[in-house]
Amino acid sequence: MPYRLSVARCASAIVALCVAATQLAAAEPTSTRPNVIILLADDLGYGELQCLNPKRGKIPTPRLDAIAASGMIFTDAHSGSSVCTPTRYGLMTGRYAFRTRLQSGVLTGGESLIAADRLTIAKLLRRQGYDTAIIGKWHLGMLFDGEHRAGAVPVGAQVTHGPIDRGGFDEFHGFHHARQIETWIDDDRVTAEIEPVDMLPRLTKAAVDFVNSRKDQTAPFFLYVPWSSPHSPVVPSPTWQGKSGLNAHADFVMQTDDAFGQVIDALKANGLYENTLVICSADNGTSAPTSNLDQLQSLGHYPSGDLRGSKADIWDGGHRVPFLVSWPAVISAGSQSDSLVCLTDVTATLADLLRVPLPPNAAEDSVSFLPTLKGATTAARPAVIHHSIDGYFAIRDGNWKLACCPGSGGWTKPKPNAAWKLVDQQKLPPLQLYDLQNDLGETNNLAAEMPEKVAELRSQLDRIIAAGRSTPGPDQANDAKINVDKRKPKK
Repeated sequence: MPYRLSVARCASAIVALCVAATQLAAAEPTSTRPNVIILLADDLGYGELQCLNPKRGKIPTPRLDAIAASGMIFTDAHSGSSVCTPTRYGLMTGRYAFRTRLQSGVLTGGESLIAADRLTIAKLLRRQGYDTAIIGKWHLGMLFDGEHRAGAVPVGAQVTHGPIDRGGFDEFHGFHHARQIETWIDDDRVTAEIEPVDMLPRLTKAAVDFVNSRKDQTAPFFLYVPWSSPHSPVVPSPTWQGKSGLNAHADFVMQTDDAFGQVIDALKANGLYENTLVICSADNGTSAPTSNLDQLQSLGHYPSGDLRGSKADIWDGGHRVPFLVSWPAVISAGSQSDSLVCLTDVTATLADLLRVPLPPNAAEDSVSFLPTLKGATTAARPAVIHHSIDGYFAIRDGNWKLACCPGSGGWTKPKPNAAWKLVDQQKLPPLQLYDLQNDLGETNNLAAEMPEKVAELRSQLDRIIAAGRSTPGPDQANDAKINVDKRKPKK
């Protein structure tokens, strides 16, 4: 009898354990296998969002403000470059683009910047059972019928070096870059010609349709939506024209804000919101020429907020970007982090989330910010490298920033050629050192007063470049020779 009682108790215990295990297995996806969406605006400065720039921002952005309120705001997040192509490369691969053949500027076509054997976010997630899709702007190289096409492309042309064969995505709907915005692509074929004004609405509908299609699917999904806006051509839809009361760029920002919100609405409508990790950001700062920056500032709107510079520049206005993360199942609403992060960090964060080890030759410049999302207050990343459109470098470590050039390194005055002339005339120092804790606007150059700090940061920059990585691991080879000193000052 005692023996039978023990067996019964054991059986009961086993049943209880099985039930607990089943419940644990059912709960596991909430913390380890969320859906992932990356929504990336094009040329949207840090100060364009009301939640980030309440005193000097005049454009209503209620949708992005709501996303920020529902999750975490990163106040010190940076794109990998102050222009488009290199930032997108860094986001997709977790590697700084200055390590590739692209040492300045952007691609207009041709072979992909992503090597065939390079790990991407899409490849990483697809190997873990995710369905993957990109809806939007690629801008990482593309061939049409095996050729580099600079202008219009005929319907029916085959696409290679694109998101399918180089990015590792299951499906692609969108276009290559702004100069080919009339060319609509589905997967690996050009399928239509569209008007530029129709691109943002079409991308928004496609993104919403994709989310709607996931309602009854069991596999998790990764959706990457690099919007076409508010980059030029600045073409807000008729219903958005004049909404801002400022100018066409501001109207386009408002329409872009609404596009972000429509994707969130679709998640909620399909019961997918709680367990979807949504990252909202931008590829670089606002473009001064196409936004009519002087006009905006005269009306009280400052697209870079309190930061100096804008798109293309080495100053923070060129690459400090909005970075909002929503994941209601994990992230506390109304959270904020001042930790230093970079768009290259998304790869390591997702690998950390899925507990997937990264190979030594992948994501060499990616640091996981998953602990921050879960409430950690210790900064994950000690330093980050900045890169301007003309290929000038800066390194940020803690509160200190060293820019290895005079002037903006980009489009804001003094531009590189004029800045170097001022150096020759001894009217401008060749290097810039700023204490961002006390000088966010980068107005007080301390390079001459603190040569030891300059030497320390420059040495750190050289080590990171030479190692082929900025994270722990074996040294890796850069794809090309990297020159930090674009022009040395005359003695």
